[in-house]
Amino acid sequence: MTIPIALTIAGSDSSGGAGIQADLKTFAALGVYGASVITALTAQNTRGVTGIHPVPADFVTAQIDAVFGDLDIKAVKIGMVAEVAVIEAIVSALARWSPAHVVLDPVMVATSGDRLLAADAVEALRHKLIPRAQLITPNLPEAAALLDEPIAESESDIARQGQRLLALGCAGVLIKGGHGQGAESIDYLVTRDGVKPLAAPRIATTNTHGTGCSLSSAVAAGLAKGDNMDTAVRSAKAYITAAIAAADRLDVGHGHGPIHHFHRFD
Repeated sequence: MTIPIALTIAGSDSSGGAGIQADLKTFAALGVYGASVITALTAQNTRGVTGIHPVPADFVTAQIDAVFGDLDIKAVKIGMVAEVAVIEAIVSALARWSPAHVVLDPVMVATSGDRLLAADAVEALRHKLIPRAQLITPNLPEAAALLDEPIAESESDIARQGQRLLALGCAGVLIKGGHGQGAESIDYLVTRDGVKPLAAPRIATTNTHGTGCSLSSAVAAGLAKGDNMDTAVRSAKAYITAAIAAADRLDVGHGHGPIHHFHRFD
C-alpha cells in the first residue's frame, strides 16, 4: 500500500495538544503518513509553557537530511522554529531537497500567550523562510506582527495585510480569523488571484489548544494527497471546524484543552 507522506518541522508539545504531536495526529486522521523533525522541546501543558529547550541547528539539519534521504516527502509543514540558526538550517535544507509543497505556520505566541519565537528571529522568518513557502497561515495577531502593523479589524485591512505578506515571496496567505469577533469565524485565503473568505460558525469553547498547528498540517496533508491549494485549504478548514466542535467531548487538562483530532472515529 502506497501512502502519501508529509513532514512536520516544529516544536514538541509535552502535553500532546499542539506542535509536532498535533501535526502527527492530524496527518494520521487524514490518511497521511507523518514524519517529524523537532526544532525545540517545550515543557508545557494546557495552562502554559514553562520551559523551551531549542534543538541545535546542526541536529535539525541532520534530522531533515535523514528523513528526505529515505522517505518520499510530498509536503512539508513548518511550525515553531524558535531561533535564527534553526531558520537558516531549514532554509538551507529546503533549497537542498526542493519539496513540492511547503506550508509555514509562523508560530510566534502560544494559545496561552507565551512567546515561542525569539525577537531577533522575526526578521529571518520574514525574509528567509516565508519566500520558501507555498502558503503561510498566520492568525490576525501574527499577520500584524510580521508587518509591524496594528491587528486588522476589517475585511479590507485583512486583504491589504494579506497582499503585503504575499509581497514577501510566498504564493498564498491564509489569515486565520479565530481571534476575531462575531457569529462566524472567517479565514481569508489571499493569492495573486484575489481574496477568498472562508466562513464557519464560531464555536463557543475554550478547548482550542493546537488549532493553528493542526490547520496548517491539515493543509499540508491535503497537498500531500494531491489536492490543489484551494481544495486543501477548504478541506482543512472543514476538518478543524469539526475538531473544535467536538473538543468538549474530551476532558484533558485544566486550561485550554486540545481539539479533537480523531472526532471522525468516535
